[in-house]
Parts: sequence; C-alpha cells; structure tokens
Amino acid sequence: MSKQLRIQIFQDGQIQAEVLGVKGKKCTDYISLLEELLEAEIIESQYTSAYYETEEVHVEDIQAHSITINKKGGN
Repeated sequence: MSKQLRIQIFQDGQIQAEVLGVKGKKCTDYISLLEELLEAEIIESQYTSAYYETEEVHVEDIQAHSITINKKGGN
C-alpha cells in the first residue's frame, strides 16, 4: 500500500486525518506536518494497530575502499 493521508473537513471547521500505509511512529510526522500547514492543533488522537508495528527498512551493505595515489615525479 502506498503512503496516504486521508483528510475529512467538516462544516464546523473540524478536521479529521488518518495516515495510511505508514507503520510505526513515522505516521505522527505526517500529522505534525498537517498541523503546521493548517496552523491547527491536535485535540484527540487514536492510534491504529499500524502505529505499534515495526517499519521494515532495507539497507544495502556498501563497502568503501580507500586508495592513495602518488603522482610520478611529484611529492
């Protein structure tokens, strides 16, 4: 599932947002961004089961090699 932010805006100005496709505490980053953009403040939060899951991160093992080159006829 791709990352999504589902937002509902009610007639009284109240906003309800739900983060989909994000596991773990990273979902709160999206809500914080929404708060900042709308100059709003969270008054109630409910965490789904995805909040308590661990996000899988794939890391490649990259080896760095260091070489020293001396110029011919130089220092």
